[in-house]
Amino acid sequence: MTPAPGAPGAPANATARQLLGVAERLFAEHGIAGVSLRQIAAEAGSLNNSAVRYHFGTKDDLLRAIFAWRLPELLQRRALLRARVDPGDLRAQVEAHLLPLLELAEAPDCSYVGFIEQLERAGNIELLVRQPDVMASFDDFVDQMQRLLRSVPEPARGLRIRQAHALTVHVAAERERAVNRDDTREPFGLFVSAVVDGFTGFLAAPASPETRRLVRRRRAETDRSR
Repeated sequence: MTPAPGAPGAPANATARQLLGVAERLFAEHGIAGVSLRQIAAEAGSLNNSAVRYHFGTKDDLLRAIFAWRLPELLQRRALLRARVDPGDLRAQVEAHLLPLLELAEAPDCSYVGFIEQLERAGNIELLVRQPDVMASFDDFVDQMQRLLRSVPEPARGLRIRQAHALTVHVAAERERAVNRDDTREPFGLFVSAVVDGFTGFLAAPASPETRRLVRRRRAETDRSR
């Protein structure tokens, strides 16, 4: 048997690793609800229709196993990059947060980012949110951005941070699909630099007079409701 769902790292069993890779790809292509455990087993070349249940359990257990396979390396890479950059450099902090996901999207035979995108579309993102290390990484990013974006008034600042984090998934998923189709694409270094520039500019852009007016209105409404 493979390690229990949620155990760190990929399972040592070759059949289980094959099932994980096929499941990730099918979920990314067809959505979480659009793929059955039997389909995954058949696509993986297993003659046993119950192979996924044998190795992982339920579909939710399988989703958690995909996280356990992919997340440790991604989060370790992110933590390493953050530790090496200037805490006061907005662009460097944005790159440290985004680069590990973009690198994973660039990896051959990987569909993890598309899998995450489909989880969001299906409203199943709570499975990812329940991963304590993921939430700690996200909270660290939010704290850094809050500290570096004081010139942007709240709640516009928090909205931008959440939007940037969510949009990263879609940008990376598009790149991942291009890689898997072997489409012609910009060199990876240029792609990363342009994406990081774009998100840094988005986060740091001065709030317009209209945004500031709406922020003041929101604050006044909140004060009246107390």
